[in-house]
This record gives sequence, C-alpha cells and structure tokens, in this order.
Amino acid sequence: MSQAPLQQFYIPEEQSVYLLSHHDARKLKDWVALCQAQLSQLGYQGIELIGKGAYGFVFAGSTVHQGAKAHYVFKFSRITLPVHLQERLEEEAFMLEQVSHPRIPGLIAYQRSRGQSILVMERAPGWNLEQVSLKQGRLSPRLIVRIAAQLADILLALRRESGSQARPVVHGDIKPSNLVYDAEQESIALIDWGSSVFAQLDAQLQFVGANVMELMSDNLQQTNARLGDVYFIGEEQLNGALSSPRFDEQGAAGTLYALASAQSCRFGHRAIPASSLGLPMEFARTLDGMLDPDPQVRRKAGDYFLKNMPRMARVVMIDLPTSLSVPLVPVWARPAHQEIDTVVYSSRKAFLREANAQETLNDVNDVQLDRYYKQFMQGMGETEKAFLASVSRLGKYPVVGGLAVRWEREGVYIDSSLNLHDPTLKPAFIEAVNNMVHLARAIHRQGVFKSCLFNARQTLHLERTSVDEAFVSEPSMAIGYELSAVPELEDRTRQHSYFEDGPDPEELLVLPEAIMHVLQQLNDIHHTGMIIFEALPQHLKIHSYYRLLDPAREDEFRTLLARILASVDQIEGLGVSGYMKMPYKDTRYFAHLESQPERYYPRDPREYARRATTS
Repeated sequence: MSQAPLQQFYIPEEQSVYLLSHHDARKLKDWVALCQAQLSQLGYQGIELIGKGAYGFVFAGSTVHQGAKAHYVFKFSRITLPVHLQERLEEEAFMLEQVSHPRIPGLIAYQRSRGQSILVMERAPGWNLEQVSLKQGRLSPRLIVRIAAQLADILLALRRESGSQARPVVHGDIKPSNLVYDAEQESIALIDWGSSVFAQLDAQLQFVGANVMELMSDNLQQTNARLGDVYFIGEEQLNGALSSPRFDEQGAAGTLYALASAQSCRFGHRAIPASSLGLPMEFARTLDGMLDPDPQVRRKAGDYFLKNMPRMARVVMIDLPTSLSVPLVPVWARPAHQEIDTVVYSSRKAFLREANAQETLNDVNDVQLDRYYKQFMQGMGETEKAFLASVSRLGKYPVVGGLAVRWEREGVYIDSSLNLHDPTLKPAFIEAVNNMVHLARAIHRQGVFKSCLFNARQTLHLERTSVDEAFVSEPSMAIGYELSAVPELEDRTRQHSYFEDGPDPEELLVLPEAIMHVLQQLNDIHHTGMIIFEALPQHLKIHSYYRLLDPAREDEFRTLLARILASVDQIEGLGVSGYMKMPYKDTRYFAHLESQPERYYPRDPREYARRATTS
C-alpha cells in the first residue's frame, strides 16, 4: 500500500499474508523458505518463524551444544530495507554484547550468510506478555507486582555504567511483546535490543561521562535515540529528546499499565487509571504518577518506583477469586469451522483529531512511525489514541463483525455485531470490548466511527497489468457467506441500514451504480455483514463477511452477491469503499464518564477471598 492516500484503510498491525497480492505473497513465502534453508545448512533444527516486524523476521531453532539441546532465536533484517537500516542488526548485536543480566538472553553470534545478516541469540523460555495478555486478559494484581519487581531490577542494572563504554544503556523499546514470560517460574526476560543506545543523559538528566570536547561537539545536541514502539514509549523519546534511562522507565510504566488493564498501549490511563484496576494502592498511585502528563511528577514517581519496588514486592499477595465480566455490548461466541485471520478496517477517524493539533513528527523518517502512527493517530488526544488502539486489539482475536460508535452531546451510542470464533478466549475478549466502551465514554466530541472486522483468508484478489485495464472476476470466484440454520426474527423498524450515515468522507473510491444498486437490494434481505473494496493500481481486494439470517431467501442472496462480482469491471479509480450492516438495531447507550472509579487491592485479601466464596 505504497500510495499515501490509501493508507487510511487499515490500522496496520502486521499485514496478513492473505492480504498481499499473489506475487508479493509468493515472494514473502520464498524468502521465509530461503531463511529456513540457510539456518538448516548452518546446522540448526526445528526452525520456525516466530515473529515479524517493520525491520525484520525472527525465527526459532535449536542445536545440540555440549550434549544438551540449546534453543536459539535468529533475527534476519528485511532485504528490501535500505543498507543503513540493514546495518542496524550489527549495531543491535554490539549493544546486546554490552549488557549482562540473568533476565537478558545473551548474544551468541552475529554473522552474514550470502549477503544476509543474521543475529543469533539465546532463546528465553515461555511466551511474550502480549500473547499472554490476549489469552488471559487482565493479569492478576499479584502477578503484575511480581513482574514490576523484575522490571525494576533490569532498569537498575541498565543504569549502572558497565561494558566497554562504561555508560548506562537505554533499551528504548520496553513493551509487553518484548518481555518473554516463563509461567512456571513467573519470570520475565527482556528481548529485542534493536532500539538500544548508550544514554546521553543520566537519570538526573546530566550529560554522561562527557569531556569538554564531547560537550562542544554536535553529537550531544542531537539525540541518538531510536524510536521504539509509539504505543508504549514516553513523550520525551517520541519527541526526540536526548536519550536517558528515563525512557525505559516510561516503557516499563506503559507496559505494566497495559498488562494490568488488558490494553495494547499506554494511552488509556486517563479514562482507565491504574487506580481503578484493583492494584495495591501504593503501587497503583506510583504507576499513575509515572504516566502523569507533568514530567516532574513522572520523574519523582519513577525514582519512587525503583527505590521502593523491592519492598512493595515483599507484601504477601494472593490471586483473588474473579467473576466473569459482563459484556457492555453483545458478544457472540461460536466455534469456527476454519481458521480466522482477523483484520480491522476503520474509517471516519478524522473527527477524533484535535482541531489545531501540531504535526510535530513529520520530519522523523522511521519505518515504524509511518506504519503505526503518522497516518492514524497523530494530532489525537491520549484517550482518542487509546480508543483506536482498543479497536485494533479486538482484531487480534479470531473475530468477525462490525462496530458503529456515535458520539452525541448526551452520551455514546454503540451498535455492534461481534462474533468470536474461539469460545475459550471469551473472558479476555470481553475485557477488551469493555475497555473499548470505557474509552469511548471518556471522549467528548460529536461524530461517527465505524469499524469492520473480517477474515483475511476470505479476501478475493483480482489482478490487472495496468490502471487502464478493467478488473475481471474469474468464473470460479464467489463471495462467501454463512447461513443461519433457522430464520432469526427482528423488528423491521429496527433495521440498521448500510446507508444511514451517507458517504464516508475518508473513503476515496466511488463504486459504480451497478454495485450500489445491488447493495440496496441486499439491504432488504435480513442479514448481517460487510463488504469492502480496496482498489490499488494493479490489484483489487474484496474483503467480506456475510451471515444470511433468512434461509428462505438464500437463492436471491447468492444471485445478488454474484452480480456484485460480475460488475467489478466497472470499478474506476483507486481507493477504498466499504459498507456494513448490523443484524438489527440493538443500540446500547452510555452516558459520558471521564474516568473509571477507584478500586484497589483489599487490605486483607484472605478475608476478602473468604467473603467472596461464601456470598
């Protein structure tokens, strides 16, 4: 999606391979196979792809070392990147060599194989905490405090002036997915040193070990900091301040907050403060202080965190009995008959931006910034960013459906159709949905936000050689749909029309009259779902999710879907256009609520647990 205007389409987490053109998907698969072959030739076994990001791909594998099986992680830089970005892998190896800590998996080797850089590291046992969070929802207060103590220990170690350079090291990208969690030991390991640098300032914001010549040179006037993940880094790092250990304090605070609240970012702390999450009071208030807008308050809270975390962690805590959260908007769970690869399409985001917000980051040339931030969140308030990220988090579950959130002066109206295809994930998914509602309630402005969640595996791909040609569907193509076994009745007056909000100002593709006419005919058949057309210069993607709720009209429904495909040759121009339909109007209304109420871990947890089990 190289064209700037088209980037309004996804909040682009990892783009699913099922959304790539046939040519690009083939290229990606071939390159992954080549990496695996190279690792096999180097003598490693059990090789699997375990992650990918803006800069590279990560594989896992093992070998026998001194009679025992040793597990490793291999990082490859994307060969499509400019040379200076590929060289960052060598810099990462150098930085990892500078740190030594039992909770930091060590460097094994940095090597080049046929022009391809490979970084080999120890592999920490367990799952990353983003995966744990998605599966479990909010982590227990006891576990949050245990993780916090280990993080504080790592931060203190990084501040010590060690290594050949004798300078504090800034990791620069502390977030849940960079912490590997071993459930048996309840221990964490900090990974991914691609954003790490030597600190220019110490914790007191004084220049580190600088002699007079260094102070006079330019390199202390310009930051050496790398960006890190904009969902978790603090204001100073985001805005290009000189690097300091305070950056990692901010990453740690954002990470602990996200894990305690079941979010995928730090931005929600005003609407859902740490003091509302059932954490011990002292710890919760420290965390809120570390996330405070005032830098003085943040630094004071950060000092308190590092000094007092060992003591706070010694308080005896138990896991309290929990009850299943009640979803604030309907959530349906039914097992999937096939694998779901969810992608989120969100439009009508412009009204969430501040009217006169400064575009402060336009000069920053960074892959991750372009992907995650510039196109979507810049110029938004903290809570608006958190709301978008909460919708994004829903897409990390196997879910299809849609959302329409309408803000009015008196409150928020939410229509939803959320179909989760793995019932075991329902408790965690409900927490993610409820966070989205809490954040929506804390936003005060008027407008409509729409979001569709579809299965990328069902996306249809049509290709052409140039913009002047028409897209033509193949005879074997069909738009898929699910069929309800029995008619699902509804009050006709509550029908949620495709067209009730008029054309979307953020969508750029005007669909031909023939397709619009079919969509209007579909609107009279009782169904739920969505269809999105994404027209690129040589590639048309048709994303859809349909569930027919009136089995008696199946022939008519199928004929209309076939007519849409027959009309794609009339599509002109580039851009995106999408329509969705809720099953019926079951609108939920919520009054505005600035912030969730305080709720702390009980002073006598055993008494609390006893009462909870007897009541």
